[in-house]
Parts: sequence; C-alpha cells; structure tokens
Amino acid sequence: MKVHVLRQEQRLPISRAEAWGFFSTPRNLDHITPPDAGFEVTYLSSEKMYDGQIITYKAKVVPFITMTWVTEIKCVEEGIAFVDEQRFGPYRLWHHRHTFEDIDGGVLMTDLVHYVMPLGIIGEIARWLFVGKKLERVFGYRQKVLEEKFGIM
Repeated sequence: MKVHVLRQEQRLPISRAEAWGFFSTPRNLDHITPPDAGFEVTYLSSEKMYDGQIITYKAKVVPFITMTWVTEIKCVEEGIAFVDEQRFGPYRLWHHRHTFEDIDGGVLMTDLVHYVMPLGIIGEIARWLFVGKKLERVFGYRQKVLEEKFGIM
C-alpha cells in the first residue's frame, strides 16, 4: 500500500476569518471544483461545518461514470484547521487537512492530502495514468478560482 501526498499552499489577500468563513461552508466546494469533474454536493445536514458532519457528493471518476463520495468532517479547530476524511468513495484512503495561517497582508492556506488508491497495482497504474494529473488539475483550478474571487498576493 503506497500513501501518496499532495500539498498545496496559496496566499490570499484576505483575513483568516474571511478565508475560514468561505471554506467552512461546504457548499462552496461546488464553486471551486472544475465543472467537468461532475462534482456536486448531494447531502448536507448544515450549511456550516461541524465536527462529525457527514457530506455526500456525486463525483465523476472517469468519463460517463459517477459515484457517490461520502466524507466526514473531523477535527474542526475553529478559524485554524479542519480535516475531511473519506468514509466511502473512490479512494482506499483520503485524509485532507486544510489549515489557515495569518501572514503579512493576508492568509496562507495549506491543503495537505494523504491518499491511497484502491485495487493494488491496477489503482497505482490508474494514478500514474490519470488520477494524479486529475488531482493536480482540480487543485490548480481551485487556485485560479480563489485568485479570481479574492485577488492575488
């Protein structure tokens, strides 16, 4: 079992409180995910994130195939960090920590994702062929949308 790591940092010219307000609203994930990813929140018990919250999505895994992705919000540290973990979905393991740190002139947001592909060697080949690139594209799109919304630092 190979654990893969994706880390992305982004500096935005907004306060940590403003960043937290945006990212702690799960429905905003729809707006920062590429439309062709077929990503859509399908169940949300509250518009405001809380520890233990279950959220379900539809996600396009490959063209013409969507699946349900169930995550749980864990370890909410108000204004500082939160974790979303997959309970059911396309990965064998998905652990995504979001952190927010005050910096001069704005906030530093860091995404740290640890993930494991399913299906052993077949999953690893799929990661090498397209899953890794798709994750980089999704997070790259996210950066672009956030820069358009909040500005560049």
